[in-house]
Amino acid sequence: MEALLTSMGVVALAEIGDKTQLLAFVLAARFKKPLPIIAAIFCATIVNHGLAGAVGAWITSTLTPETLRWVVGLSFIGMAIWTMIPDKIEEEETQIANHLGVFGATLVTFFLAEMGDKTQIATVAMAAHFPSPVMVVIGTTLGMLIADVPAVFVGDRFSNKIPMKIVHSIAAAMFAAMGVLALLQVDTWIK
Repeated sequence: MEALLTSMGVVALAEIGDKTQLLAFVLAARFKKPLPIIAAIFCATIVNHGLAGAVGAWITSTLTPETLRWVVGLSFIGMAIWTMIPDKIEEEETQIANHLGVFGATLVTFFLAEMGDKTQIATVAMAAHFPSPVMVVIGTTLGMLIADVPAVFVGDRFSNKIPMKIVHSIAAAMFAAMGVLALLQVDTWIK
């Protein structure tokens, strides 16, 4: 349950103001059909984060516990720094696959935008950190939906009222704390 809740909370916060949330705003404004957009975001995220979770699990099986601790800890600290850098959406990302319809265009553009994005990298790190990568993927997918579904329904009016700097600072602090805790092996002190 810890993997699910932590992954969900971290990704929901990290996604606010992220490139893929901005993409959700743009797609909603362009197509004005929220249900196929939300369904495509869900499908793209499941596939993308499922792959990231598999990479995290593979990393866990190939690295020694000591090396894994350093990789995960430094990855979380890197994510904290990256979270403080605001994302901007590229116009060509919204132009991809217009002939595929609302669902297809959203699926393709959202999947591609999420490749190498901070929430995908965070999914890899959390899947390597927690013993249940499946719960991490479920949590990160729910976190994406928590942040992106309101973006689809409310659009730019809502985004202008969110204090992005505070949200990014909270997400960065969570990533940094997880990194420091991993590096200090705090979980071994508790047992």
